[in-house]
Amino acid sequence: MLGAKVKPDILFTNINVADYDAVIFVGGSGASEYWDNPTAHKIANEANNAKKIVGAICIAPVTLAKAGLLKDKKATTFSSTINDIKSAGAKYTGAEVEIDGNIITASGPAAAQKFGETIVKALNQ
Repeated sequence: MLGAKVKPDILFTNINVADYDAVIFVGGSGASEYWDNPTAHKIANEANNAKKIVGAICIAPVTLAKAGLLKDKKATTFSSTINDIKSAGAKYTGAEVEIDGNIITASGPAAAQKFGETIVKALNQ
């Protein structure tokens, strides 16, 4: 969306959540591919159940919402997906970055640095 390209180290289907301290879903136009993806939901739920940091930025919080992770949780998202997370039971706050337990959400590209810093801080606690 903003021109960044990343070469993946591992296939999505080969991820072992136990190998990671956090699971982060990034936004951008391709993020909607994971909104209803059972593998994405499984990864998010496994990480959440293991009390690992679970993060999402821009439109990616919809993946967490549809996986059931944002029900009754404070969360934020990109403006075009506010209703998507609210309809899944999230308590939308409108903050740039929102933390509720081990779940960290951010509103979009302008919040990326703060989102990253918040994740690092959470991992160091």
